[in-house]
Amino acid sequence: MDTCRHTGGLLLLFLLLVSLLTFFAEEIEALPSPRTLNHNSVTAVLVFGDSTVDSGNNNFVKTIFKGNFPPYGKDFPNQVPTGRFSNGRLTPDFIASYVGVKDYVPPYLDPNLSIEELMTGVSFASAGTGFDPLTPQISNVIGIPQQVEYFKEYKKRLESTIGKKTTENHIKKALFIISAGTNDFVVNYFTLPVRRKTFSVSAYQQFILHKTLQLIQDLIDEGAKRILVAGLPPMGCLPIVITLFSKNAILERGCLEYFSSIGKQFNQMLQNELNLIHNRYPDVRIAISDAYGPLTDMIGGKQSSGFDVVNSGCCGTGYLETGILCNPKSFLCSDASKYVFWDSIHPTETTYYNVFQATRPTVDFLIRNP
Repeated sequence: MDTCRHTGGLLLLFLLLVSLLTFFAEEIEALPSPRTLNHNSVTAVLVFGDSTVDSGNNNFVKTIFKGNFPPYGKDFPNQVPTGRFSNGRLTPDFIASYVGVKDYVPPYLDPNLSIEELMTGVSFASAGTGFDPLTPQISNVIGIPQQVEYFKEYKKRLESTIGKKTTENHIKKALFIISAGTNDFVVNYFTLPVRRKTFSVSAYQQFILHKTLQLIQDLIDEGAKRILVAGLPPMGCLPIVITLFSKNAILERGCLEYFSSIGKQFNQMLQNELNLIHNRYPDVRIAISDAYGPLTDMIGGKQSSGFDVVNSGCCGTGYLETGILCNPKSFLCSDASKYVFWDSIHPTETTYYNVFQATRPTVDFLIRNP
């Protein structure tokens, strides 16, 4: 791909992206399925957050932020574009398979889900959302408080089938996964001007932390006992952040430390708060899923990561395309498993699998029987 193609395509895509943000090879089937744990009591995997864990809820929402068309799902079984913002499975899918409840976590809003599918877990997540209430408004997607309301509705549906006491025990043994916050910083704070006018970076970190803790408290109040909270990634390494904020988006494609450091600081703040929650609720197991470290290692090529491309996505130029800009007419790389990123924001299935592998000890801690 030559520089002219990059430059011309980049300009067009940049204009398209800005207009949106104003309002707002080899099959990867070679990846092994995680081994199923024995002797654990996980009843369900219940997921809250953004596009990193949305398995298709936005298919049922009036928003342009969808991933239910090719080439999304290119390496999913039968090449189905489920609404996952990747070429294949997401980390919660691998976790659900690992703990033995199901191979794929479906979206809660799918009207065709059986009670059996509901009982073993669903995702309430919505691509484009965030902890900041303004973030989902930009994208017209499902906010975090609404996801909690859907969870309450979910509990009532279970109660009507298996009874209240059994539902309480079911929820107590479920694994809760939370993954959000990147959109708050990348889209809402860094790209659009509204929040920057009223928040310093440190104040915004505190604001998002407060909203994160509010979700955790809501879930604990509803019976959650095992909670996995994803930390922020190295945001300065996201291809779209490099494109929008690098001095030369074509020639200088290295990670931007300033943006990554904000995520790293936030993760430490979050860890400190989770320690306090554990002290306050001794019967609640809660831990961070570290995406920052594994992604940094993959991008830095540590331990022979096996990736050939770390600073652009597989879809299109890989510099700006995501959502509708990554579509059936987009150029695709021949082997997504050689790319850290599928589009300009979202990881490939291989990357999600590697994050899962790094998270396995934490999952083991959360779900082991007393």
